[in-house]
Amino acid sequence: MPCRGVITDWGGVLTSPLLETIDAWLEADRIDHERYRTVMHTWVNGAYGPGAALANPIHALERGEVEPSDFERRLAAELRLVDGGAVPHEGLLERMFAGFLPVEEMYAALRQARRQGVRTGLLSNSWGNGYPRDRFADTFDAVVISGEVGMRKPEPEIFRHALDLLGLPAEECVFIDDIEPNVAAAVELGMTGILHRDPEETRIRLEESCGISLDPMPS
Repeated sequence: MPCRGVITDWGGVLTSPLLETIDAWLEADRIDHERYRTVMHTWVNGAYGPGAALANPIHALERGEVEPSDFERRLAAELRLVDGGAVPHEGLLERMFAGFLPVEEMYAALRQARRQGVRTGLLSNSWGNGYPRDRFADTFDAVVISGEVGMRKPEPEIFRHALDLLGLPAEECVFIDDIEPNVAAAVELGMTGILHRDPEETRIRLEESCGISLDPMPS
């Protein structure tokens, strides 16, 4: 079936890579890198791994079941500074994602696709962070933020919700994400999946999938 819609993740796709952003935050806040990775390995595996635990703190945050401030306290309590001191919890999530920068090539590709008749949607798992919503009106026909709808990727219900807002069947849509389980869930529903690693590669995949022409950003 023809591609008539594109649904994309936000963090790590429309922004600079997550790992780079996190590393910059850990360095700036002088947080012990190994302790952070140990904690997040357990939490992320619990959120996305086989038999994901329903009580996982990431699940609760992304679904909007806990306040971001409560998550900040819980995460800060698990971390430590490089000198062994306590990590301040207030504003932790804001500091964590402060380094997210927009990837203009991806925004440009989505806007070009939209001008060629492809419907576009955003589907993001929120960590209570702010979004550049002033950019969204010119880019998306539909916006789905996990904490605002009480669902999260890779749950099939949130994909179906995004598809309903676009008014398109899964078989006519492409889904872009930098997290493999999310892409796999979209593919299982019938969507074409693109595991994002590089803006140029994703742009080319979109051209091939949707039969459109997208100009690269000038160097």
